[in-house]
Amino acid sequence: MTKLDFYGLHSYKTEGKTYPGKLIVIEGTDGVGRTTQATMLKSWLEGQGHAVVDTGAARSELAGKGIKMAKEGNTLGSVTLGLFYATDFADRFEKQIFPALKAGFIVLNDRYIYSLIARSKVRGVDREWLKEIYGIALKPDIVFYLKIGVKDLIPRVLAGKGFNYWESGMDLRLGTDLYESFVNYQEKMINELDIMSKEYNFIEIDATKEPQDVFQDIKNRMSEFLV
Repeated sequence: MTKLDFYGLHSYKTEGKTYPGKLIVIEGTDGVGRTTQATMLKSWLEGQGHAVVDTGAARSELAGKGIKMAKEGNTLGSVTLGLFYATDFADRFEKQIFPALKAGFIVLNDRYIYSLIARSKVRGVDREWLKEIYGIALKPDIVFYLKIGVKDLIPRVLAGKGFNYWESGMDLRLGTDLYESFVNYQEKMINELDIMSKEYNFIEIDATKEPQDVFQDIKNRMSEFLV
C-alpha cells in the first residue's frame, strides 16, 4: 500500500502513512471464475518471489463457519446477512489483511467489499449504512473485475455446482423457479458491480474467455503493475 486510505463509497481519507505491502482484489459475480483466477495468480506471484497472503469472503475464524451454517437454513434477513459478512470482513481485516500489508506481503482477495456491498444493495439495504460498516476498508492497489453477462454466465454455473438458493437470490422472490430467479438476481448484481467498476476504476477483464486466457490478461496487467 502506498498510503492508508479508508474506503468510503464517495470519498477517501488519507492519513499520510505508508505500508510496503500491496492489496490486490479479484471481483466478479457468482460463478465467474474468481477463485480459479485467484489460485493461479497466487501461484504465479509466489513463483516470481513475492510473499502472498490470500483471503476471501466467509473465511474468518470469527464468522466464516457461522455464515455457512446460517445460510443452510435459507432464513437470513437482508440486514442480518449483511452484518454477518461485515463481521467476517472486519475480523479478516484486523487479523489477516492489515498485518500482512504492514509486513510487506501482497494480500490477494477473492472478492473484497464490493461484492458484499452489491449483495446488500440488491437486497435494499441503505447505502449510508453500508458506508459506515465498511468504513475501515483500505482502498486496493488494483482491482481486477471479471466481467461477464448473464447469458455467458449460465452455462458456466450449470457446468459447475449449479444454481443455489442464495446465488439465485431466492430470498428476494425474483422468479417462480431457481433459473428465473438466478437470471434476475445476477443481472442486478452485475449492474451494481458495473456501476462500481466505473466509479472506482476497476480493471475490467473479459471473463468470457477460457480460464488460461483470462489469467494471461490478468498476468499481463500484473506485470505492468509490479514494475
